[in-house]
Amino acid sequence: MTQGAGQGPEVERTATLRDFRVPAYVNETGPYVQGGPAAEPAVPVEPGYPAAPEGYPDAYTPTERDLPVINRGDTLQVSTALAPAPAAPQPAAGPGPLFVVGDVHGYLDELVAALQEQGLIDAAGQWCAGTARLWFLGDFTDRGPDGIGVIDLVMRLSAEAAAAGGYCKALMGNHELLLLGARRFGDTPVNSGAGTATFQAAWLLNGGQKSDMDRLQDHHLQWMARLDAVEEVDGYLLVHSDTTAYLDYGRSIEEVNDNVREALTRNDADEVWDLFRKFTKRFSFRDEGGADAVRSLLDTYGGTRIVHGHSPIPYLLGEVGSEDGDEPAGPVVEGPHVYADGLAIAMDGGVTMSGKLLVRQLPLDA
Repeated sequence: MTQGAGQGPEVERTATLRDFRVPAYVNETGPYVQGGPAAEPAVPVEPGYPAAPEGYPDAYTPTERDLPVINRGDTLQVSTALAPAPAAPQPAAGPGPLFVVGDVHGYLDELVAALQEQGLIDAAGQWCAGTARLWFLGDFTDRGPDGIGVIDLVMRLSAEAAAAGGYCKALMGNHELLLLGARRFGDTPVNSGAGTATFQAAWLLNGGQKSDMDRLQDHHLQWMARLDAVEEVDGYLLVHSDTTAYLDYGRSIEEVNDNVREALTRNDADEVWDLFRKFTKRFSFRDEGGADAVRSLLDTYGGTRIVHGHSPIPYLLGEVGSEDGDEPAGPVVEGPHVYADGLAIAMDGGVTMSGKLLVRQLPLDA
């Protein structure tokens, strides 16, 4: 299956940290850092973030371009013993097998290949998995060449899976919020906490593609705005971002999802910006205290393990760059990463940096 009609020329993937920048003003409330990049405000380290590496200011944030490198020993690694890729699941009584998909970021061809490898779609790109259940963890657009093609595919598979007795569903990622904000609010100034910011500037900085914006239609916007932020399936708590910020929106899954949708319905630029800012936080489950952060979400919303995207596995493993500032040698991702005392499963294989677009069946050790 080829990439969607109307797609521009192939965009070369790059293994640079620049792909994972967010606006320097995304989480900030503090003063500017002296000696840092010009006019870049400091960002307080939220609970669960790693301490600033040597040579960085105390207010260093891992969402800046030069993300810190974490030694392999700092992150608990658990063998995932992935099951072989199954043949197309056949309809059966009761729920079918459960699959999850990490961040896609516009890489339609890679997504199609990964879904075919897992027996979820056929050579024509049609759903062939019967009663299987498929969850996308968010971030369909930006950086890659065909984000709208990805959304169109997910929407079509949702209808085809439902007709076959299964389902294909999706969660809200921070890039869905970013694209919604860029279309709705454009260059309208928002209150970033330490200066002027706009959704349009943030979208461009984070890999926004003009071809996606040109092809974005009302039904895409409506679909994105209705996505859930959190779900619990078979004991797995599914979220996009590795952050505890979901707790700011409610004490139950239903309350969180309702509050996120209501915030988007009110169409207030500052409120949507705050939602985007919180969903952009990352690394709360990594390093000391990470397991406790995961437990705080599991205790509140249910489930025994959390599954997330958002933070690329190469960063969680410390496989990108070096402390001397070298450019990345290239990520090595063979599958999902299990960490935080075995309570967290990371699914972003780093497709935008020549990594893998991960589609896996749960449980991993089946």
